Amino acid sequence: METEGVRTDRLGLLLDQFDQAREMAQVRLTGLGDEEYLWEPVPGCWSIRRRSDAATPRAFGPGEWVLDLGEADIPASEYAEVARQAAGGMTIAKIADDWSVSTERVEQILAHTGTPEPDSAPVSTIAWRLGHLHFHFAGGWEWTFGERRQEPKTLVDFTPSAAVALERFWALIDRWRDSVAALTDEQLDKVGFSQYPYASDPDDPYIAVLSGANLEFIHHMAEIALLRDLWRARFTTPG
Repeated sequence: METEGVRTDRLGLLLDQFDQAREMAQVRLTGLGDEEYLWEPVPGCWSIRRRSDAATPRAFGPGEWVLDLGEADIPASEYAEVARQAAGGMTIAKIADDWSVSTERVEQILAHTGTPEPDSAPVSTIAWRLGHLHFHFAGGWEWTFGERRQEPKTLVDFTPSAAVALERFWALIDRWRDSVAALTDEQLDKVGFSQYPYASDPDDPYIAVLSGANLEFIHHMAEIALLRDLWRARFTTPG
């Protein structure tokens, strides 16, 4: 259905939302240079690094450059999502497997007892945020529209070049969007249409997966936009 140029069907609404977010993000990322792309606003940032310089225990990537990833845990910012998943019927074992933590850790979070809450996720660079998005969308495409066999952590060759990273990212996003646009209502409603292994996709109807993908794109691009603002203001002092 379309009303005065605005689609009102389920898929159309999600596609229009994504297209607008993508357009704004591409404008915001215009002119991104390598120094800003890799800028660490505070010590201990997560970023991309040469494999020999990896600073986190689970950094990954198929090539010379890897994406930082720390010890497995569930960030405090995701506790509400864990509670929602449990209330919706997801088993503790499945939640634990999705986050690569023990079932005991999930039980502690759900009970609000046990070990102290972890710190919030580390501050990250633009390179990390973009790489994180690229990794998830590449894996999401492979495990929905592709052969459903390649390990997502091997799909993105991370790079210190902002221009190369953006060129590869937008190409992947356009392929993903084209595949999504061809979905049928039956596929949208199918539970497990996506078998992406690093989320709850196998347990969710694909329409819910798409909604989550939009939110992932929007919130990480908002964080990147903020980092760009901080970059421009980094040497500004109050008058």
